[in-house]
Amino acid sequence: MATRIGIRQLVEFVLRSGDLNESKDSQNTAMIGARIHRQLQKERSDDYESEVYLKKVVSMNDEDYVLSGRADGIEISDDHILIEEIKTSDQKYEELTDNTRELYWGQVKVYGHLILEEHPELDEVTLQLTYYQVSEDKTTVDEETFGREELADFFEKLINEYEFWLKLRSDMRKTRNESIVPMKFPFEKFRTGQHEMAAAVYKTICLEKRLFIEAPTGTGKTISTMFPAIKAMGENKIQRLFYLTAKQSTRHVAEETIDLMSDHGLKLKSITLTAKDRIRFPEEKDLLPEKNPYMIGYYDRLKPALKDILIHEDSITRSVIERYAKKHTVDPFEFSLDTSLFCDVIICDYNYLFDPLVYLQRFFTEKDNDNFFLVDEVHNLVSRARDMYSAEVTNDAIPKLIEEARKQKNSTKKYQNQLKKLAKAFEDVKFTLDLLKKDELVTADIPNNLVKALNKFNEFIIDWLKDREPSDFVDDTRDYFFRCLQFLKISGYYDDTYKTRIVLDGDKISVKQICLDPSFFLDQSLKLGLGAVMFSATLSPMDYYRDVLGGKENSLAYQLPSPFPAQHQEILVTQYVQTTYYQRSANENNIVESLKALVTAKKGNYLFFFPSYGYLRQIKDAFEKKCPDIQTTEQTTGMDAFARQDFLDQFEEDPVETLVGFCVLGGIFSEGIDLRGTRLIGVAIISVGLPGLSPENNLIKDYYDQENGQGFAYAYQLPGMNNVLQAAGRLIRSSSDVGIILLLDQRFASQRYTQLFPPHWNNYQRVSTLKNLATDINDFWKGQANEN
Repeated sequence: MATRIGIRQLVEFVLRSGDLNESKDSQNTAMIGARIHRQLQKERSDDYESEVYLKKVVSMNDEDYVLSGRADGIEISDDHILIEEIKTSDQKYEELTDNTRELYWGQVKVYGHLILEEHPELDEVTLQLTYYQVSEDKTTVDEETFGREELADFFEKLINEYEFWLKLRSDMRKTRNESIVPMKFPFEKFRTGQHEMAAAVYKTICLEKRLFIEAPTGTGKTISTMFPAIKAMGENKIQRLFYLTAKQSTRHVAEETIDLMSDHGLKLKSITLTAKDRIRFPEEKDLLPEKNPYMIGYYDRLKPALKDILIHEDSITRSVIERYAKKHTVDPFEFSLDTSLFCDVIICDYNYLFDPLVYLQRFFTEKDNDNFFLVDEVHNLVSRARDMYSAEVTNDAIPKLIEEARKQKNSTKKYQNQLKKLAKAFEDVKFTLDLLKKDELVTADIPNNLVKALNKFNEFIIDWLKDREPSDFVDDTRDYFFRCLQFLKISGYYDDTYKTRIVLDGDKISVKQICLDPSFFLDQSLKLGLGAVMFSATLSPMDYYRDVLGGKENSLAYQLPSPFPAQHQEILVTQYVQTTYYQRSANENNIVESLKALVTAKKGNYLFFFPSYGYLRQIKDAFEKKCPDIQTTEQTTGMDAFARQDFLDQFEEDPVETLVGFCVLGGIFSEGIDLRGTRLIGVAIISVGLPGLSPENNLIKDYYDQENGQGFAYAYQLPGMNNVLQAAGRLIRSSSDVGIILLLDQRFASQRYTQLFPPHWNNYQRVSTLKNLATDINDFWKGQANEN
């Protein structure tokens, strides 16, 4: 299978030079650009053909490469060919750098060379660059005619320059494949279900499908997905693997898995992408790009830096990127993105594929079957995706900005006038609420006048911010500008899966576009690769996750059994406890006595999970009065990485006294932590974990009531149950782990919930009284003692 190279990628890599200047980047979405392209293309003649796919097979280094791209438009007559390249941006055409223009022309010159090869009867071609400046609705057309020999010479020089990099990548892939073919699974034997899971992943790649997998804790999901995917890579079924996850801890697990396979002979290039604000050097903070030494001349130093890191490193983590970025004085974030083009495995956050505002354009502007996606802990993507496609804008910053502007010597009246016009647009929204005598309004429409005002404000600020020195005032303006910009970009996606919620709180007016169902957008993102495996320990019910994550019509599903003995885990469901809000006080004693029964039966470490901090503190206070000799610790709001680690470090192996940790369902300790062996022997979950009642959750409920009649389940019950299953999954982490899961809420015993229990919970026991609970707990531990 010949390796594919994008024409734009080739041209930009070879010809790009000079500074990295982010302030020059267009602030428009791909969707806006595509709309403008279609608009301009419709205005062309009947002989004009849009989106013409062009390709050429180039042989280098004894290998064939498919060079391909899509010309925006080609017009062919008997004796004449015109090729049009359309570009959209906010900048004025006259302000484009020489290198930017060179890149634009370079792309269309390659198209010109390819089209002349298809038409040997012609000696020249007319190339047209059409530049649309969005901020001023202005089109600039530049046209030039090139001869066959001139374009062939340009193309040859381009390829010759790129040949070193092609050979480097070819050699790396050859080394990679030679190491993969003999590679064995890096453990002596597969755990229960692990071999079947790996086989399902491999078949999914071969069949170019999308697969949802529920694999209980302890299955070894990372190695079970990565190993078969890399084996498929060794057979050239895919060339690039994206491992997408929501949390830093799981990114580290992915890195460790690559290292493990490397210890067993694997040789490939992997990279972990770190968010821009976390990886940039401290000395870059508050520097304009044109004064940042890591950005000035960035592209002139990029290729030596790339050559250095690719020759000497395989596992390219954050620290590795920072070391080479320092050495070559290049911006570490951009350097990581440029390095990723040559890597086989890219470990990164969900947003690099799914977020419409920050996705990786170098990979995801069009479908590429070289790419395959592994999406870890995919249950987290439900709420994350809604956030990615939602946006809110408020007026609360405007008065302060106007006041600060009056104090600035370099401020202008125009700046203040733009803010006042925007404030007026918000007042018009408020006026609508006043007429309706409401302080909240939900509508299917966006306030168009506010959108127009935001557009004009943003157009002005783009120019205003240029050449402004950093200051608190400029930073505040930029922050507010980006919030407005995000709102405008999301408005480009607005459809019937959205609602607009307007809230008046005193003088503050907030307008939020809420994406209730992002499944279509997720589906479109996943279609950009050959296929995907979406996996988690908790994907029950599977139909729900396939529906909300864009796989309802076009995906397969697979559920694995637990790899651990069922008798090692006791699941007790109390039928005598109610935790609904109005019953909490009356049931406090039953809850505390039940928790006491759990922890006094056997010395050890326990975690108790609650639906809110308020309820946590209520029961914790009562528990400490009832059990003053038992040591407790609790999760608090805003815990940083050090505080989290200090909390977990208290849970020691074989403790000399009992420790109880009080935590929040859906919080930082309810998933992604690993307390193996005697570090944790019991988990209690108080309530069914329903998300709090809120206007936005109610909108989700109303939407799905209309869609499938399951509004309450989709908005409240299933997200809550996922939190319960995740928290319960902290208990059994290995084949030697033993413990009790105590579910304190009579609703858990109803069919509405028991039908959601995973297969490895089939041995659950209903408990009707406190006395029976104490007996069941004691019997379980006696049974474990006899077994040992």
